[in-house]
Amino acid sequence: MIDLFKIGFLTITLSDVIDIAIVSFIFYKLYTILRGTVAAQIFIGLLIILFFSFIAQVIHLRAVSWLLKLITDVWVIAFVILFQPEIRRLLVILARNPFIKKFFRQEVNESAKVIAEAAYELSQHQHGALIVVVKSSGIRGFAETGDIINAKLTKSLLISIFFPRSPLHDGAVIVKGDIIEAAGCTLPLSPTTSWQGNSLGMRHRAGLGISEQADVISVIVSEETGSISVAENGELTMGLSKEALINRLLNATRQTHQTGWKSFIEQLRKKN
Repeated sequence: MIDLFKIGFLTITLSDVIDIAIVSFIFYKLYTILRGTVAAQIFIGLLIILFFSFIAQVIHLRAVSWLLKLITDVWVIAFVILFQPEIRRLLVILARNPFIKKFFRQEVNESAKVIAEAAYELSQHQHGALIVVVKSSGIRGFAETGDIINAKLTKSLLISIFFPRSPLHDGAVIVKGDIIEAAGCTLPLSPTTSWQGNSLGMRHRAGLGISEQADVISVIVSEETGSISVAENGELTMGLSKEALINRLLNATRQTHQTGWKSFIEQLRKKN
């Protein structure tokens, strides 16, 4: 490895600098997550112990090193016991990282199931709903016409939003991944006023309109009949069951994922 400089008898290499930078970043991120909790004070105490243990080993303080070694030998177990809630929170944050989600796409299956179950329950009560699922690029301009939520996608939250007495029930909900980005949104209306002999209401025209202008799939629940429809690429499919809706959402997201990889490979081929 490349030697950068020397401090006395210590030779600092490029790998040492990278190693220190990575460890420093990890400790910094841990502190930002724990900051403001009681665990943060314990975490700082552990850092101090580790620091003095390192110094004692460098300057050969055998007695101090032995004493600190007794503590550091069990610090991993103590860390797990003391920071159990924080470790769980850290793992959840890591799992929700967009970079990780590109490789682990379990949230696609779960999101499709949640949306389908919510739409089915809303249809049973004939509560109108319009859920726009973003497949690739976002539709921030339309999201900003409503109330920004950025909340975890859940069945109960969707049902609450579209409850008839809710102030947001007349607008559209925009979902990206497993997050509800916004609710009460205004969407462009399709010029199509009827489909296969059926007159289209405002929700159906809005769901169809956004599918004509963006890469999305719209789930529409009719307030009059309770039927579930899907709009995608300017095409409307009406009268879907819960199982059919789940399959339609899964197919749409899988096709988008496959298309993304194909376009990426094609771009690489063009460059080469």
